Amino acid sequence: MKYNTYLFDFDGTLVDSMPSYISVMLRILDENNIKYGKDVIKIITPLGYAGTAKYFREKLGLKLSEKEILSLMNKYAYEEYALRIPAKKNVVQTLKKLKDMGASLNVLTASPHSVLDVCLKRIGIYDLFTNVWSCDDFSTTKADVEIYNSSAVKIGKPIDEILFLDDNFNAVKTAVQSGIKVCGVYDASSHEYTDEIKNISHHYIKDFSELIEL
Repeated sequence: MKYNTYLFDFDGTLVDSMPSYISVMLRILDENNIKYGKDVIKIITPLGYAGTAKYFREKLGLKLSEKEILSLMNKYAYEEYALRIPAKKNVVQTLKKLKDMGASLNVLTASPHSVLDVCLKRIGIYDLFTNVWSCDDFSTTKADVEIYNSSAVKIGKPIDEILFLDDNFNAVKTAVQSGIKVCGVYDASSHEYTDEIKNISHHYIKDFSELIEL
């Protein structure tokens, strides 16, 4: 096993949540008659809920306060994460195998703990992780190089000995710039960016079971 320390994204990487995430975010824009480009999901996915609320207000012109936007995001998302969103194929088995092999498993996601923790606990993998972090814990986003450096410091490993896994092109691009090793993960929501992600990642997997062979 080449890597012993892993840092996982959550949405679209560990769980099949991107359809729900997309519907929640676009629902807010649609309800308020806000126009947006086809790349809006690519842009907002690394930003976290707070960063997305700010983007909706400052870049797209949504007239609600950031507090009101966040309240809607959490309201619409909670039921999906608490009751319905499943782990992606082979995620649970692979994580358990890595844990049994002595690996350190950690999560870094844009999603808030209000949906992150309840989902990981429901699908039975929360206790496999040494650290479960939301971007909120760092007061920044995955579009900021420093979040990866800070994660490495907290984990206690040199950044180039950690493998970060994400399905989002912008997050992958920023992570590579930090010096962390990066494995792109296929997700249907980012299918059109597959080649871009492959081109800048150190590794790329389509099925989670492939992680064992890296």
